[in-house]
Amino acid sequence: MKRDADEAVAGLMKPMKREDVTDLIAFRKVKKAIKWADVAKKVGQSKEWTTAACLGQMQMTKKQAETVGRLFDLPQEAVLILQTVPYKGSLPTAVPTDPLIYRWYEIVNVYGTTIKELIHEEFGDGIMSAIDFSMDIRREANEKGDRVRVEMSGKFLPYKTY
Repeated sequence: MKRDADEAVAGLMKPMKREDVTDLIAFRKVKKAIKWADVAKKVGQSKEWTTAACLGQMQMTKKQAETVGRLFDLPQEAVLILQTVPYKGSLPTAVPTDPLIYRWYEIVNVYGTTIKELIHEEFGDGIMSAIDFSMDIRREANEKGDRVRVEMSGKFLPYKTY
């Protein structure tokens, strides 16, 4: 299969891996000036889930992958890869170096034990699922400067005794 110039620029001349698909989508997103919210509308999922899927963290259905393939002019090989179960976790280092991601790491370092304590107090011994999970990220106007509102909802899973 002949690859186009965009793929050559992205260094995709060998068999594709999920990271290659992610790089190609990111490149084409910029080239075509596509917004994640627009991709999500076409895919039929939230912008948060769709973005995670396009960045290689979720498995798409055949229909979803084909839609993304058309939007980003992906080769068939990429469309197939989008339908496979990914290896989850996308950070290149244990402590993130990207400033925005590092601030999330900082939030967990500072407030993680508080979040854990309050969840356990309310629900008991267990975890919040990242599988049965939803997230909403939006801009919130504020006179002191716009705020980032992040809402997460995950199913509580109690630890079982056996």
